[in-house]
Amino acid sequence: MSCIVCNSNQVESFITKDEKIYWDCTNCLVKFLDKAFHIDPITEKSRYLEHQNAIGDPAYLKFLSKLSEPLMAKLNPDDKGLDFGCGHGPALAEMLKSDGYDMDLYDPFFYPNQDIFSKKYNFITCTETAEHFFNPNKEFKTFDALLLPDAWLGVMTTFLTEDKLFENWYYRRDPTHVVFYSQKTFEVIAEQNNWQLEIPAKDIALFCKN
Repeated sequence: MSCIVCNSNQVESFITKDEKIYWDCTNCLVKFLDKAFHIDPITEKSRYLEHQNAIGDPAYLKFLSKLSEPLMAKLNPDDKGLDFGCGHGPALAEMLKSDGYDMDLYDPFFYPNQDIFSKKYNFITCTETAEHFFNPNKEFKTFDALLLPDAWLGVMTTFLTEDKLFENWYYRRDPTHVVFYSQKTFEVIAEQNNWQLEIPAKDIALFCKN
């Protein structure tokens, strides 16, 4: 077994009380669920449809602003963006459109727009999506291919809790959440892709492509 983020073989398995197998990487400090416990795509999609991510919900928009505000401070008015993993209610893309940005949408279940992979973007947003990646190493390399020079990638995901709290952590108990990142994980991802990393707030990572 090798790490699904950094490809290191410095991984150790452990079992939680609900009898799921996880792997812990001592190189990039990521934890990830063994693929034997991944749910099937039909169940996964049905779970996403339960999400209450209404575009007009003020509380949800305030939540998304944790990413949008520090990201927009980096952007130019005519920048082209991609909301990657936008879900069935692309609220963040609508927020950014209302601020004048030209946005494309991609989601493997709800907006499977393959045209995006032949384009280049000034910025990409990835909110509450990275924790669903079965192969983060591949996904972040895809982001690198989609980003223009000096472009930005904004990631929002709940950073890892303390080891002793992982067992009962609510975020782990979502069956669609398969990978859990620490700040160190994002530092390694930035190094792998020759990006600059900023952590402007809790659970927010901003990367700039050199």
